[in-house]
Amino acid sequence: MGILGDSLDKATANTATRPIPKSAGAQMRFLVKHEKGSTKAVAQRLGISQRTVERYLKDQIKRPRKDLAARLVAEVTKDWQPRVRDRAKKKAASTGGIVIETRARFGFTAAPGTTDDGRIRLITQHLPPAYAARLFDAQAAGASEQQLQNIAAEGLQEIYFKDRGRRADGLQVEFTDIDYVEMDF
Repeated sequence: MGILGDSLDKATANTATRPIPKSAGAQMRFLVKHEKGSTKAVAQRLGISQRTVERYLKDQIKRPRKDLAARLVAEVTKDWQPRVRDRAKKKAASTGGIVIETRARFGFTAAPGTTDDGRIRLITQHLPPAYAARLFDAQAAGASEQQLQNIAAEGLQEIYFKDRGRRADGLQVEFTDIDYVEMDF
């Protein structure tokens, strides 16, 4: 996924109420339980052999290689506390909204006589629940990074640049050259 999709995933993971299991064995047991007891499915997810998964389950191996440890944490984080994540997303999409902090180049298409040169801006803005819902729905539907950027750009255009329609009528904003994006809800 791209920078915006990863930021949404990270924000969703930050809604967890408990930390993920610490040891490799506990993480492996969690994944096996999540896969309904299938060590083969866990092995395929992690790119290791089924026998290696079984050895972690029996605590015959305690410390994974760095790359495997990173994949293990990533896979556990994806599946950790799904109901808590869904509840947080539902709240953000219905009442809370989403906060986006970004440093990126914003280009404009505006009225004659104004500059439309793109420039880098640091923006922290709360977007209403409607934009949060659109971002979550698009991500769930497998939208591309460009589609997610377009939704975020539209939200920033309406809320930050146009001030909910009180100024800059006819302004169109382009969201490019993203340095970083962080989201929270």
